[in-house]
Amino acid sequence: MMKPTNRACKVPRKGQWTAPIRGALGVILALVMALLFTPAQAQTPPDRACVGKNLLPELQQRDPKAYGRVAAEAAETPNGQAIFWKIEKPGLKPSYLLGTMHVTDPRVLTMPKGAQDAAKGADTIIVESDEVLDDKKAAIALMAKPELSMFTDGSTITSHLTPEQVKELEAGLKKRGLALSAVNRMKPWIIASFVALPACELARKAEGTSFLDKRIAQDAANAGKRVVGLETYAEQLEALNDLPMAFHLKSLIDTLQLGDTMNDVNETMIDLYLKGDIGAIMPLLQAISPDPASAKDADYAAFEQRIVLDRNKIMAERAAPTLNQGNVFMAVGALHLPGEGGVVALLRQQGFTVTAMP
Repeated sequence: MMKPTNRACKVPRKGQWTAPIRGALGVILALVMALLFTPAQAQTPPDRACVGKNLLPELQQRDPKAYGRVAAEAAETPNGQAIFWKIEKPGLKPSYLLGTMHVTDPRVLTMPKGAQDAAKGADTIIVESDEVLDDKKAAIALMAKPELSMFTDGSTITSHLTPEQVKELEAGLKKRGLALSAVNRMKPWIIASFVALPACELARKAEGTSFLDKRIAQDAANAGKRVVGLETYAEQLEALNDLPMAFHLKSLIDTLQLGDTMNDVNETMIDLYLKGDIGAIMPLLQAISPDPASAKDADYAAFEQRIVLDRNKIMAERAAPTLNQGNVFMAVGALHLPGEGGVVALLRQQGFTVTAMP
């Protein structure tokens, strides 16, 4: 890898923001899955077999310049070359930080060397939301504010799309075992997350398989450890709802246009994650975008500010009091770690020494 420079994480552009949005609501999506995949609604049971290929070798061969840009931007992203970190401060027992993916893929569930032992030895576990421990409580919280995930003004997703886009959406949902009628009142960002997930992931979540963050929290609770949440589901949903509706509709259409390529996108993201090369994820998504001329810069700046930077600050600030007790294991989405405004940099600003683990 190239030596990192003092460069902030780039603003997501040109249709590449579906992945970070999906990551932002991974815990919420798992809850909604249980409500959607019922025998009455599922048209075709999703296949549990994962298909997909790493797009980087193909990009390197097809477009060496684009590949070079991805590699360069990845190398220039501060703190973008690791997912497991040690957190230290004089007088405290060391704590640890793991960047996660909110998926059930067995490769992701196998944490990097040392992380499992760190979690077992910690006094306290920090996750994005401790509501992940109680699905019933989480469902009640979600239904208490339906306007955050559903259209409550009488409109539906189809009324916001053209007839051609509706057909495209219906076909994309059918491939994933969902009827359009089952999601017609849902906001576009949550529908985009469904069509962005590979069928195998949908199937595992529908079966109740725990994704990495949830498994970490469950194991801690079962061991009698204290589990601390940094956000509520409502706060995560409010952040997404603060973005313009046109922005979310664009995300949905871009995801549909990627079609089966989304399987390759997900496989590539997992490969990069397992290598600890999270700084390459956003540049890669930009390089493979189906729509090179897209929304206004202001929309993407709003996305970065509200979904990434604002939440990074919340996570770092709310985690600090617990981290100041020492011997903590903290697990948050990996895309929140890199950049000058990432959680790693923000924890350093609060006086912690944060070092990448080999």
